[in-house]
Amino acid sequence: MRADAVVLDVDGVLVDVADSYRRAVVESVERVYGETIPKAHLQAFKNAGGFNNDWELTDAVALFVLAGREGLGMDVEAFTDAVAGAGGGLDGARTVVADALTPASRERVLDAWDPARLREVFQQLYLGSDRYRELEGGEPESETAGFIEAEPVIVDPETLDALQADYDVGVVTGRPAAEADIALERVGLDLPRDHRFAMEDWDGGKPDPEALVTLAERFEARTVVFVGDTLDDVETAVNADEADPDRRYLGVGVLTGGLTGDRGRTLYERAGAAAVLDSVNDLPAWLGE
Repeated sequence: MRADAVVLDVDGVLVDVADSYRRAVVESVERVYGETIPKAHLQAFKNAGGFNNDWELTDAVALFVLAGREGLGMDVEAFTDAVAGAGGGLDGARTVVADALTPASRERVLDAWDPARLREVFQQLYLGSDRYRELEGGEPESETAGFIEAEPVIVDPETLDALQADYDVGVVTGRPAAEADIALERVGLDLPRDHRFAMEDWDGGKPDPEALVTLAERFEARTVVFVGDTLDDVETAVNADEADPDRRYLGVGVLTGGLTGDRGRTLYERAGAAAVLDSVNDLPAWLGE
């Protein structure tokens, strides 16, 4: 067998989040600022790296929209290329905006930019009114069903049964723990608490390898496969392999998230993926080869 432990991402691997998290990103910006970007353009931000946290992705999209009003003069592709060149993530987006605008324009953008309001709107859209009350402890602005209810399950029960029969199984996700619990319950993956890492459980976030290395240590694994749907996921495994020379880490990309088709396959391979699979349901067969 190729491994003795398997670690799974949640979004785009176990459940489809195209009409939940990604919809919440673009609609939050629309509701707060009256304009946004097409949902399909979010993948360019993801490919820039450092956007494992969708609240920060929302903040970066808002920065792009606000900077556009001040004459930024970049389309999404140019902006995200510049963000990648500035180190990726929200810090990279802030750097690009700061470098591209005049001081007066930059000040207007930052005055209008409101991450706290964006997060509030995001959580209400994503969770819906009932879950928002339960998890956020606040009173929603309207009574709605949350986008979280529209997350189709990708992973088959037979896949989870096969993986858990032959391997130690863990989860590393950028979701808040409570939202990870909802997804894991939906797909039927019951894990001990110390076999998963959520947003609150480590400071770095992907592609920081700390969570993956910690799980490998807990499993006493020699070889760990980490399955994800973004370049940051593959890079997490690559970084773990460099940080922990006593073990082997293999990053596997799936084509059920934002990266799809031949282009997705090529990007994964360039990032160092050990394999690119059509979905997580192909993983047991690949592991058994």
